[in-house]
Amino acid sequence: MYLLGFDIGSSSVKASLIDAESGLLVAQAMSPKVELGMIVKNPGWAEQEPSSWWLHVVKTSQEIKNQAGDKLKDVKAIGIAYQMHGLVIVDKDQNVLRPSIIWCDSRAVQTGEMTALEIGKEKCLKHLLNLPGNFTASKLKWVRENEPYIFPRIKYAMLPGDYIAMKMTGTVTTTPTGLSEGILWDFTQDEIAQMVLEASNIPRELIPDVVPVFSIHGTLTRNSAEELGLPHGIPISYRAGDQPNNALSLNCIAAGDVAATAGTSGVVYTVSDSISCDMLSRVNTFLHVNHEKNNPRYGTLMCVNGTGIQYSWLKHNVTTTMDYNEMDNASMTVEPGSAGLFTFPYGNGAERTLENVDLGSMVQHLNFNIHKKEHILRSAQEGIVFALKYGLEIIGEMGIRINKVKAGNANMFLSPLFGQIFANVCAKQVELYNTDGSQGAARGAGIGAGIYKKPEDAFSGLDKVATIDPEEKLIKRYEEIYTKWRKILLYRLEIEKRKGE
Repeated sequence: MYLLGFDIGSSSVKASLIDAESGLLVAQAMSPKVELGMIVKNPGWAEQEPSSWWLHVVKTSQEIKNQAGDKLKDVKAIGIAYQMHGLVIVDKDQNVLRPSIIWCDSRAVQTGEMTALEIGKEKCLKHLLNLPGNFTASKLKWVRENEPYIFPRIKYAMLPGDYIAMKMTGTVTTTPTGLSEGILWDFTQDEIAQMVLEASNIPRELIPDVVPVFSIHGTLTRNSAEELGLPHGIPISYRAGDQPNNALSLNCIAAGDVAATAGTSGVVYTVSDSISCDMLSRVNTFLHVNHEKNNPRYGTLMCVNGTGIQYSWLKHNVTTTMDYNEMDNASMTVEPGSAGLFTFPYGNGAERTLENVDLGSMVQHLNFNIHKKEHILRSAQEGIVFALKYGLEIIGEMGIRINKVKAGNANMFLSPLFGQIFANVCAKQVELYNTDGSQGAARGAGIGAGIYKKPEDAFSGLDKVATIDPEEKLIKRYEEIYTKWRKILLYRLEIEKRKGE
């Protein structure tokens, strides 16, 4: 008995086949082998054709079949993880009306600000736990205001994962978790946010029927099954955005659990059982995958846009001949604090933790007589962790407490130095696991299909590969270094805010 999970990202699609009984990975595939392209018609825009996601879902499924053969005949459930905050719109025949406006598209920032003013920021934060911002609801409102020739033809507006589920089942549904990430969920009423629909002039009927995250969302049609190389009738029984799903993949489902990632961007996602929000909307609260009205779970997400992308930039533009292992080895020759050199990893656009200020990346206190390439490399890793800690402080101000952090053994957490700096700066134990989003989606499918009697049973094969404990002798030292870094950050942030006044 097997479970199949798909993770639809903006860079690629991944698929994993899991043995339901042992929880072990049987086969895995990714497509394309190079990053998916984006359509950029104007500065700040980012679109993708939903059909390209489906194409690579098909390719990954076929690759899984090549690896696993007849095992696919015994797939009992399918789960879907997907890039958050995107918008897909279809007509009455389920034809896509325009390319998807994806998560990193910033065209609807002002649209969201106007919605917040119309509703009232205080009311937004009370009911939505977020400001409308540049999320899915604002993108749909942008289409209404700027593409009036398209808007009347819309039958349904959905998230990327809803689209993939539609392609598999022929039915259109969405989830409470998905609606909350689109800022379309009223947390106090525990229902679709009518105030956002009214302020955006969006008809209620454009929102698909709502189904629980863990439930039967439909079954695989004959046509889709033929494309995927799977038996028809398999239930699709789980669907969630990438960060809540990443938390699930790490078995972060209880209050107090914390999941982290450090890829192109860096994210810390905390799970709690009580409603809270940041009054400046520097971090975002959504419904977690296992939220229930009588057993609530909320996920608070803190994101730093410029993490792995900064280290990649250094690799290609500063070191040029070094690989990541060599960069790490060079960094390890430098003492904590990088001889007074400070790096600020804010070069990948406006940062929500900085109240949407585009500060730009900065290097402070560079001394030509002291600092060398290895100082820059270590300072870059330290700066990324400092930026994540700054976001964690915001979460702490909301009353959310963190004990330890779980992360996938991937991206920057592949660096032993990065993991140790993270543990020392945040003074938290870090556990690393061999898992990813597509494996999480497969485990979620098993929960949703009732294959596992309780959610905890889904994680029997989850493999912890390392535990990183903070070094007591370095916690205080890094606290002093971070305090200096934070003082510079706040000074520069205040200057940028005044420029905008």
